[in-house]
Amino acid sequence: MGARKRGVSVIIIPLFLQLFLVFFSKESLGIPISLNYTKYKQVSSLRLERIQRHLDKINKPPLFTIESPAGDIIDCVHKRRQPALDHPLLKKHKIRRVPPKMPKALKMTKTNSSRSVVGVWQMWHQEGQLCPKGTVPIRRSTVDDVLRAKSLYDFGKKLKPLVSHSVASTATPDISDSGGHEHAIAYTTSPDEIYGAKATINVWDPSVQELNEFSLSQIWVLSGSFDGSDLNSIEAGWQVSPELYGDNRPRLFTYWTRDSYQTTGCYNLLCSGFVQTNSRIAIGAAISPVSSVGGNQYDVTILIWKDPRLGNWWLGFGESTLVGYWPAELFTHLADRATMVEWGGEVVNSRAHNEHTTTQMGSGHFAEDGFGKASYFRDLEIVDSDNSLMSVQDITTLAENTNCYDIQSSYNSEWGTNFYYGGPGKSPSCS
Repeated sequence: MGARKRGVSVIIIPLFLQLFLVFFSKESLGIPISLNYTKYKQVSSLRLERIQRHLDKINKPPLFTIESPAGDIIDCVHKRRQPALDHPLLKKHKIRRVPPKMPKALKMTKTNSSRSVVGVWQMWHQEGQLCPKGTVPIRRSTVDDVLRAKSLYDFGKKLKPLVSHSVASTATPDISDSGGHEHAIAYTTSPDEIYGAKATINVWDPSVQELNEFSLSQIWVLSGSFDGSDLNSIEAGWQVSPELYGDNRPRLFTYWTRDSYQTTGCYNLLCSGFVQTNSRIAIGAAISPVSSVGGNQYDVTILIWKDPRLGNWWLGFGESTLVGYWPAELFTHLADRATMVEWGGEVVNSRAHNEHTTTQMGSGHFAEDGFGKASYFRDLEIVDSDNSLMSVQDITTLAENTNCYDIQSSYNSEWGTNFYYGGPGKSPSCS
């Protein structure tokens, strides 16, 4: 079914019909039949009313809607009505009309490559349907989306780490044993000032075992204390999260926090903060095509960097597309600069049935399987104080459980600093 654009129509669904849809339609929950999930308990009318009030805050009235083949509803919302401007610190914020000067590209001598790679696109404009000028595309959140979360408060948020890490202070909080999260990452703590990061990320559709697990590949731009409550983090990449989206499709996502994931920030546009400026890219929407073992390889370039003039942190998608920005007012430490960057994969291992999850990281293959089988990050770069991109020469790689997920880095003239990473999860060597 192709996408189609239509005008706004307001339909009020009676409460009893909402209850009927929640209780009796598995398909309406947006959860693939193959996923292992727990059926919802009875939902009270009071809870539904609270959920609807929250949705009314984040789902702004659209000028048009577009139905995606992925099952999403994309609302084309006037840029001045977007959720970002509800933030208390952004009440008088003026959306930046003039795009910032992008970081100066790194000049490298590229060799001829035998590895064929193609970029990805978003499924909601498969037939050329786009939001009109002056609007921004926002994936509509539903009652079902909220009901899949642990609670309304937890909807759209990462869980706060349960324990502090015990490794050196140069490591990041994301590598701790926090709530079953496992990683395979590369990171740098450059002595020079860091004002952004870039990488090109191989796109796959890893299987996820449980509803409350996810698999992601992303960039983290960090500053603050890693064992306190003031960590600032800006994150972007692709993720598969059945709890957040109701399916197993890889999707473009973002996240931000300024207090170590405690009360501030959220995924995508599920709270106020990130200011969208692009009418062609929908954060949280499915991306396609995906890579296949021994077949075509697809990847996407992600850039996060600080505008040296105004101090806002911008998101780039592809080689030259600006999606929007996180205003400087949102942050404390990142209002100045970043002190660390991470690139890599993360999964949640909930240990259902008291055994390691089968949730895959990357392609589900270990790093040593190489191109066409293992997932990769290539052209790892950081932005310096001169607003120039520079290749990262000194990185450290880390994986907590190499029997389940691992990482191998290298450098060459074709892909610059790069690494393969991932794994299958549960296996004879990973239990």
